[in-house]
Amino acid sequence: MHQLTVFIALLCATFSHASVLNIVPESVDAAAWIIYDPQSEQVIAEHQSHVQRAPASLTKMMVAYITLKEIQAGRLKTTDVITATNIVHVVQGDESQMHLRVGQQITVDQLLTGLIVMSANDAAVTLAERIAGDIPHFVDQMNAEAKSLGMKNSHFMNPAGITMDAHYSSAADLAILADHLIKQYPNYLYYSKQLSYTWNGRIHHATNGLLKQDPTVDGLKTGYTQAAGYNLALTAQRENIDQKLNQRRLIVVVLGTKSAQKRLQIADQLLNLAYRYTQDEIILNPKQPIALFPVISGKVKSYTLYNPKPHTITASLYGSDRPINLKYFDRSTQLIKENDQFVQPLEHTRLRLNVQLTQKELIAPLKQNLNLASIQVFQNNQLIKDIPLSMHVQLEQASWFERLIEWFKYNLPFFSHEKQTKTTIYPVK
Repeated sequence: MHQLTVFIALLCATFSHASVLNIVPESVDAAAWIIYDPQSEQVIAEHQSHVQRAPASLTKMMVAYITLKEIQAGRLKTTDVITATNIVHVVQGDESQMHLRVGQQITVDQLLTGLIVMSANDAAVTLAERIAGDIPHFVDQMNAEAKSLGMKNSHFMNPAGITMDAHYSSAADLAILADHLIKQYPNYLYYSKQLSYTWNGRIHHATNGLLKQDPTVDGLKTGYTQAAGYNLALTAQRENIDQKLNQRRLIVVVLGTKSAQKRLQIADQLLNLAYRYTQDEIILNPKQPIALFPVISGKVKSYTLYNPKPHTITASLYGSDRPINLKYFDRSTQLIKENDQFVQPLEHTRLRLNVQLTQKELIAPLKQNLNLASIQVFQNNQLIKDIPLSMHVQLEQASWFERLIEWFKYNLPFFSHEKQTKTTIYPVK
């Protein structure tokens, strides 16, 4: 059972959202990283996740996003055959490529596989030219998509991920892109979980070694340049601790590690740590009553706010007060070792909910979307999520006679006992 305390606060206090897990940044050998839970849309832990960095071939996730969007819109088919043009000559000999030759024919499906599995730069520019007509127009499309997705610290200059001063992204932005890519175009995972791909007699093995080690891992993309270091966007899907919920997916982005092996090690540790020491759970049921608002001048005298949909929360199962040192995460037991003892996950998350009203009363007539309240979720006295509750409120105005009677009730002393001016808060369990 959760220990839930519900109280009313009519004046908003300012809080900063705490990460679900407190990981010592120095214990993670990466320049920037983030663990993101797409179900709850919460950041489990992060470090320098909004800092602009060279994304290298993680850029190709955006190329895949746009390509799959074109396919879904019917403007492109995986079976479409494309004839390679002179655009492939922009790819230098030391770049990862499929070695496409001018005049060679290849399908969109083969290009997508080469793009994601082989990280082929010639696949990236060929798709870009086919979709937008030329590279500059495709880059404009990349940046427009990034803006629409809310990637505030990203700007692209090329589709391949070549290092350029104005070509950058961030761990948080790449997690946003990965989330949308998986949710909108889950077929991406069909490509990203392939262990190898052969084209024209050349075989390329996937550089995401965790695909072999962990059967729950099914993507997403690796990247490397000298400027960027070794990058990895990783995702996995596993059974949820709460059997009432569907399988749980997590996304980890690691940027700027020192080796290919190190990016795998760090991403694997962060992924398994999050699965072991956090859980998703539903804290509010659909149609659950939250508050009863008095209605002024309306045909009805009150309006009930119901929770419109179930809300999933990611909460910590880490019981120690000390920050987590990732170097003490034991891969065999999937536990943190502290003072020669393993820290076992908690059985309960011990959440506290605060219902905070944004309206005192409703005045008819009314027909608009209103933010009526928010549910603040606390763990260990830290705010981990703020859930706004908005509804489309439609209230008819009472007749002039009814409003006159109501005026008397509100203003004459002998009617005062009939006033209904307080909002009622229902217990949240």
